[in-house]
Amino acid sequence: MSLAAMFRLECRRLRVQPLAWVLLALSLAWLGWCFTRLLGDFLASEIKLAAQPDGPGYVDLVAVPLLGQMAQLAFLVVPLLAMSTLAGERRHGTLPLLFAAGVPASRIVLGKYFALLLWLLLWLALVLAMPLTLAHATTPDWGKLAAATLGVALMLAALAAIGVACSSFASHPALAAAAALVIALALWSVNLGAQMAGVNGGAINWLAMSTHLQPLLRGLVSSADIVWFALLIVLALALATRRLATDKERN
Repeated sequence: MSLAAMFRLECRRLRVQPLAWVLLALSLAWLGWCFTRLLGDFLASEIKLAAQPDGPGYVDLVAVPLLGQMAQLAFLVVPLLAMSTLAGERRHGTLPLLFAAGVPASRIVLGKYFALLLWLLLWLALVLAMPLTLAHATTPDWGKLAAATLGVALMLAALAAIGVACSSFASHPALAAAAALVIALALWSVNLGAQMAGVNGGAINWLAMSTHLQPLLRGLVSSADIVWFALLIVLALALATRRLATDKERN
């Protein structure tokens, strides 16, 4: 089975999975309410903002905060969506069938990861469509919006990789979701103690996901931040592939 076939198989599994549609509907409903509230606050203060030559605009007060709300919601949505990618196969006894079909562990991991990532990027596109519907009536900062979108996309890709890795080690989907949630929150807040102590540099701050996402949400694109997310994704997928390869050897 090729990587494309594995990708299509996982896409079909996500398409018929009720949990994926429930998560999509509930998250879009919540983010739609957040968008309405943010837009109302922006319109209420529009006159005051117009008097400030360098004041915040539509992207700063509506689009970027909406993407920030989505980033917070992703800590819950992504683990729930990724928990059954490999743990579900192991629980239902279908993982040995993939091994018996001669599918390499790397293709299984990448096929499931890319299908999950496609679903998350479609989710991001639907959320991004909300502020874009009013872009013609404003003067948005497209550069800042693009940077914030890139940051959220990288975060979703990293959380998806963590979810797949946890699912490859867990024997039950619920355990995979819990582990992915704990690891993601730990990566986000690992530098919290250092910041409270007034330390804004060093390795502990470099390890934190918030250190690399927040500049992107502010419109600052750095190759170091992109490389950090890429390293995290590669590491998580490599661990998942190694775990699956070990299971294949045992079987």
